[in-house]
Amino acid sequence: MIVSSAFAAKRYAVLGLARSGLTAVETLLASGAHVMAWDSREEPRQAFCARRHEESIELADPVTADLTGYDGLVVSPGVPLNTHPIAEAARRYGVPVIGDIELFALARESLPAHRVVGITGTNGKSTTTSLVHHLLESVGVPTRVGGNIGVPVLGEDPLPEGGVYVLELSSYQIDLTRSLDCDVAALLNITPDHLDRYDGFAAYAASKARLFAMQAADRPAVFGTGDRETADIAEAEEARRAPGAVRRVDGSDLAALQQDWPSLQGPHNLQNAAVAVAIVEALGISAAQWQPALRTFSGLPHRMERVAEAGGVLYINDSKATNPASTAPALAAYPPSPAPRIHWILGGLPKGDNLDECVPFFGNVAAAYTIGDAGARFAEILAPYTEVHRSEMMAEAIREAMTRAVPGDVIMLSPACASFDQFRDYEARGLAFRQIVEALLESQGLESQGSDAEGMKH
Repeated sequence: MIVSSAFAAKRYAVLGLARSGLTAVETLLASGAHVMAWDSREEPRQAFCARRHEESIELADPVTADLTGYDGLVVSPGVPLNTHPIAEAARRYGVPVIGDIELFALARESLPAHRVVGITGTNGKSTTTSLVHHLLESVGVPTRVGGNIGVPVLGEDPLPEGGVYVLELSSYQIDLTRSLDCDVAALLNITPDHLDRYDGFAAYAASKARLFAMQAADRPAVFGTGDRETADIAEAEEARRAPGAVRRVDGSDLAALQQDWPSLQGPHNLQNAAVAVAIVEALGISAAQWQPALRTFSGLPHRMERVAEAGGVLYINDSKATNPASTAPALAAYPPSPAPRIHWILGGLPKGDNLDECVPFFGNVAAAYTIGDAGARFAEILAPYTEVHRSEMMAEAIREAMTRAVPGDVIMLSPACASFDQFRDYEARGLAFRQIVEALLESQGLESQGSDAEGMKH
């Protein structure tokens, strides 16, 4: 794990003992800090009860404890600071509320010489983060992903000198970070999301903008071009930085190459790739190095994942699309050729009662198969535009789609909904899709040809 003298002899409270919180506790203890730890769940508290004999550990709830003299209150990004009493407790004692990314920022002086990339945005940041990691790794740069993807950044050994930490950062993580000066920072896009945690859309956008406010003015910043809010932040950063430090990219210069990237199809992935390329170029990677690496990127599990291709039909697992804004780019990735060719499986626990972001791409849909709690409402929305089947369950939706799909078509799970009505999480939903597809193909004697599935299985 990462340890740092920056924490020695200091006092921190940690609220939330899941992955990032537990890792923060261990980092702080190993660095010589005193730690007050707490979780609302009994099981993680019990693990610390056995360690009460250690003088550096205290098991207490920081909401009600005396925090006088504490240097920081480390909370999970999942804690809603706008409603949770911990925010008032921190204000009462004048203790900064931070997260594990801020601990990493404070520890950086203790690490071998390195660089940090920070990537944020409402959609596409996991793909872009993984792609940057892949491009760096392909040319031999020591690199690691962290933040909102993979394992907590504090949990693994430091990179050797010359390494690059590539951090996917949610707005919640940025809210808990005060001093992360990224060597390169990027913003893909901003669309309404998580508004239950913010005082309106403008406040959510302002959270994203803080990533750049923490950067020194001579550092490079990269921006997508798809929305006004992102453009506004780019303009503000251009005003305070040297000419050329800010790059706005739309991917138009890469469009001719995209046909060679099997896991990066669609206009959204062209934008993701353009941002990733701009980031690695800012780190000194040349076009001769990144171009061949784009062809070998295998994509993310559950995000436009090619799980099978059989009988001329492509099967796509996009279970990670948990809202209509995430699903819209997936629909855009497969335009008619010449007839509509997407057999769209959608539904689950809805985050709203419309599919407005997807409307521009309804013409790409040959048929829709609705499932879950949102099934009836989505069927009603789609009925004027395409053939609709109220399948209710995923297995039935896949069976129905397979009977109607013809060579050249795409059967795609892109739910535009959360998974919790029928599945534990989007990963379990995507795994079920993959397993059902494989079982049905096998039962029909069809063999999958060339997919990402083998490399993506957990």
